[in-house]
Amino acid sequence: MGYVDAIPIRDGSIRLGQFLKLANLIESGAEAKGVLADGLVAVNGEVEVRRGRQLVAGDVVEIGGQTVRVTDEGV
Repeated sequence: MGYVDAIPIRDGSIRLGQFLKLANLIESGAEAKGVLADGLVAVNGEVEVRRGRQLVAGDVVEIGGQTVRVTDEGV
């Protein structure tokens, strides 16, 4: 499976809601709440509904047919 993009994070971990915005997968925090509540986001192949879920390098986020991998900033 190819990744649409690899998005680097700065601090070792990031909340899912913040990552969705950082990766330009959504427009706003309100949109994050909606797509998560509707079960449209998967982390590492499992549906995730928690906006505060901590992501770390190597995690894979899927939404609307797009797949994005979390990477360390130095990678």
